[in-house]
Amino acid sequence: MKINRLATVIILAAILAAGIVFFAGCKKSPQEIPGIPETAGGKINIVAAENFYGNIAGQLGGDKVSVKSIISNPNADPHEYESGVEDAIAIAKARIVIKNGLEYDSWMDKMLAASPNTGRIVITAGEIAPNLLPYNPHVWYSIDNIVAIANAVTEALVKAGPQNKTFFENNLTQFDNSLAPLRAKIKEIKSRYSGTPIGLSETIYLYQTQPMGLKVLTPFAFEKAISEGNDPPAASVAAANNQVSNKEIKILIYNSQTVTPITTNMQNAARALGIPVVPVSETMPPHKTYQGWIMDELNAVENGLAQGVH
Repeated sequence: MKINRLATVIILAAILAAGIVFFAGCKKSPQEIPGIPETAGGKINIVAAENFYGNIAGQLGGDKVSVKSIISNPNADPHEYESGVEDAIAIAKARIVIKNGLEYDSWMDKMLAASPNTGRIVITAGEIAPNLLPYNPHVWYSIDNIVAIANAVTEALVKAGPQNKTFFENNLTQFDNSLAPLRAKIKEIKSRYSGTPIGLSETIYLYQTQPMGLKVLTPFAFEKAISEGNDPPAASVAAANNQVSNKEIKILIYNSQTVTPITTNMQNAARALGIPVVPVSETMPPHKTYQGWIMDELNAVENGLAQGVH
C-alpha cells in the first residue's frame, strides 16, 4: 500500500511523540504529558507556521526564546506547503506554536494532532484577530490584528516563563510603539489618495487598502478565486481586464506568490499602458522584520500611487 508524504510525516511524528514518552520514563499517554518548555540553553521553544509570526515572537521573546519558522521562502505559496519530518520534530518539542488558522495553514492542524501535548500553548491568529474580512485569512496585514496577536504571544511567553514577565511586557511595549510609523504611513496615504481607484490581483491587500481609503474596482469574485487558487468567473476576468485596458485603475497591486497566467496577463497589460504595478507578498522576505516588510510595501504602494495619479 502506498502512503503519501503527509501520512508518512504524521506517522513519524506519532512515533516521535511516543519516543518522548519512553525517554521521559513516564507511563502517561501523549495527551497527558506536559510540553518540553525549554531548550538545553534554557530558552522557550517556539514554532511559527509563517515567518512573520516567528519574527514577531522573536522580537517579543528576545534572548529568552528559540524560534523556528516553517514557512520562510518568499517564492513559495503557503497555501500549497507540504510539511516534513523536521517540522514534526520541531512541533513535538515546542512549548508555544503560532499558526494563522482560517484554513490558511491547515497542515499545521494535522501536525499538531500527530503529537498531542497538553503542555503546549497553541496560538491561532485568526481566532484572536479583531478585524476579520470575509473569505480573507491574511489577518497579519491588519495592524490592529497584529497588536492583538502580539498580546496573545506575550501572554503565552509569560505563562511559559513567568520569571521573565517584566522583560516580556517591556518588549511588548516596544513592539507596540514600533507600529506607530506604519499607522502614520497608512494615514498619510489615506490623506493624499483616499478614493483613488485601484486594482488587486487577489484579496491579500484588502487589509491595507481599506484603512487607506483606496477604491478597489477589481471584482471580489476575481480576487477571491485567485487567492484560493481557483479559476475566477469569466465575467470577473473580463471586468478586471477591461478596468486595465480602459485605464480605470491608477495602480495594480498583485500578490507575487500567487502568480497565474491570468494575473500575469493583467500585469503585462498594465505595464504596457503605463499603469504602475506593485508586488506584495504573503511571506516576509529574508533579513526583514515584520515592521520593515510592511513599511517597504506601503512605500512602494505610495510611490505607485504618486506615479499613477496625475
